[in-house]
Amino acid sequence: MTNLDNIQRIYFLGIGGIGMSALARYFKHQGKIVSGYDKTPTSLTIELEKEGIQITYEDSLQTLDKEAQLVIFTPAIPKDHQQYNWYVQNHFNILKRAQVLGMVANTMFNISIAGSHGKTSTSSITAHILKTANKNVAAFLGGIAINYNSNFISGNEFAVAEADEFDRSFLNLEPNIALITSVDTDHLDIYGNLAAIEESFHQFCNKVRSNGVIISNSSVADRILNKSVKNYKYSLTDKLTDYYTENLKVEKGAYTFDIVHPNGIIKDVKSYYGGKHNIENAIGAAAIALNIGVSEESIKNAIATFKGVKRRFETPIRNEKIVYIDDYAHHPRELDAVISAAKELYPTKKLTVIFQPHLYSRTRDLCDEFAASLSKAEELILLDIYPAREQPMEGVTSQIILDKVTIPNKSIVSKENLMNVLENKNDIEILLTVGAGNIDTKVQEIINLLNQKNK
Repeated sequence: MTNLDNIQRIYFLGIGGIGMSALARYFKHQGKIVSGYDKTPTSLTIELEKEGIQITYEDSLQTLDKEAQLVIFTPAIPKDHQQYNWYVQNHFNILKRAQVLGMVANTMFNISIAGSHGKTSTSSITAHILKTANKNVAAFLGGIAINYNSNFISGNEFAVAEADEFDRSFLNLEPNIALITSVDTDHLDIYGNLAAIEESFHQFCNKVRSNGVIISNSSVADRILNKSVKNYKYSLTDKLTDYYTENLKVEKGAYTFDIVHPNGIIKDVKSYYGGKHNIENAIGAAAIALNIGVSEESIKNAIATFKGVKRRFETPIRNEKIVYIDDYAHHPRELDAVISAAKELYPTKKLTVIFQPHLYSRTRDLCDEFAASLSKAEELILLDIYPAREQPMEGVTSQIILDKVTIPNKSIVSKENLMNVLENKNDIEILLTVGAGNIDTKVQEIINLLNQKNK
């Protein structure tokens, strides 16, 4: 068993990944020598380098750390990777990111947040509530929390960790409090079917410590839960659950509501973080906070001051003429949520959606659902599929989604030609860019273009 206290040098294979970089920041903060490899520079790797972490972008035996006492890798590293294979052949101490996250989080009061959607927002709101309440919290987030401009918050008493079901990673965590936002069909390349996904979530629930608590969304089936520990349910407005909202309304681009909980009501809560799905995430976060004794006042203040997460309903432009929203949504349920939120907040404006599908397998498996979600926009611009870890599949392109979309105003555009298309458009009212691939590399260009057009 690896004792992290005795390790001084750590090398990360895939250090630019959102989960990997949070761990790298944690160990750097612990005073350890941290370095790593990634394929290409990104805004995140540039930030890590500014923080004193050495990164190589060359898969070479000349650039790795031959004195590393621990090598942490992501499953996205290909099996023919030179550095990875050198570490294996030379019998280095090599662990997956999920194993190390478990080793770190399990030494603290472990708050693990799982679910097919909503993990990052819920984790970030939870961490912000605890931080606002002056709790000594470490947070390992799957996105950049705008309040902290980081995916990591430093602390050593409470750990807020995203519990990722991909590759069954979350089975390395032993939570004191587990929250489940949703259990949906996804990652079929790993699981094969929904029953296998549900079984994995059930195993995660069984990892909860004997005196622990499970807080689950009302949509999560009871068969998934672990009835030997304390269970609570939360929802947006279902009065049969333990935590829910009343008097929810939209006023001047903000939501106001009351939070009903087993011991009372938190009145007149305000949130500027878009979408009812994010209000529901805030209810889950509030339930966690109440279970560890955070005051109602701290919860209310934190929800009002929470600025959101980069690429989670992030709204870099909001004025009378135009609204631009960018979101990481890459599953039909997530698309439903962000499109509904945009239409609810700006009901009189035309919605143009630019969507980059993520993974050939997900596009093939969920093609009908994607088409149904995207048909709720007034205009759709589809980019080519972002392959991520996959090879192309015969007959699977963005066209199979486009063919099933029912709105007339639809097209496929190459990522390279996207800015030309937008430059020639003069009817943009709400623009929504969505996808988990590299569509985010266009966001700043789009901001610049829209600001230029609206001068």
